[in-house]
Amino acid sequence: MSEIFFFNEGCELPFFLLPEKIRKWLDLVASDYSCRIGTISFVFCDDSYILDVNRKYLNHDYYTDVITFDYRENDILSGDVFISLDTVQSNALEFSTTFENELNRVMVHSVLHLIGFKDKTDEDAKLMRKNEDHCLGLLKTL
Repeated sequence: MSEIFFFNEGCELPFFLLPEKIRKWLDLVASDYSCRIGTISFVFCDDSYILDVNRKYLNHDYYTDVITFDYRENDILSGDVFISLDTVQSNALEFSTTFENELNRVMVHSVLHLIGFKDKTDEDAKLMRKNEDHCLGLLKTL
């Protein structure tokens, strides 16, 4: 049985976040890639908090929208995911999308990383985007 948890640090949880729907969706995503979800903790935070995480654990001195710590074992996906709601909001404006859509994209992006997808090269980033779009389509089926 999957366990997906939602926490907040320095911000409120998004009002539109429907935990049970997100759990069903991410279970469907994992299954679609022949995986299962073990335990994933989503920590929604502000820019300051994610910058501290980036500095402390990754030695990176910049803001980002998401940081995923991967604890996967075989086909069981587990991890800690930190999401800056400040940066997600900025990205939503930049990419002319809704905050909710951008947040869903970032959440599934982190799960795709746990599945094994990368995004450092242009080719990998294109494949990641294609898979994000596919997974966002799965959400619409629920």
